[in-house]
Amino acid sequence: MSLDTRIAELTQKHRSLERKIEHELTRPAADISKIAKWKHEKLKLKDELVKLAKPTRH
Repeated sequence: MSLDTRIAELTQKHRSLERKIEHELTRPAADISKIAKWKHEKLKLKDELVKLAKPTRH
């Protein structure tokens, strides 16, 4: 898998989690534990994206 493909995949997952969070927050009885789990996953994805975007040094 190329670096660009991996970044695109992670970006899509990040956006998907954002949509899930936003949708859950609109519910009258939002499940806070689900939201916390998704936010944690989203943060891990963001960290990985940042690592992949850094230029490598030789």
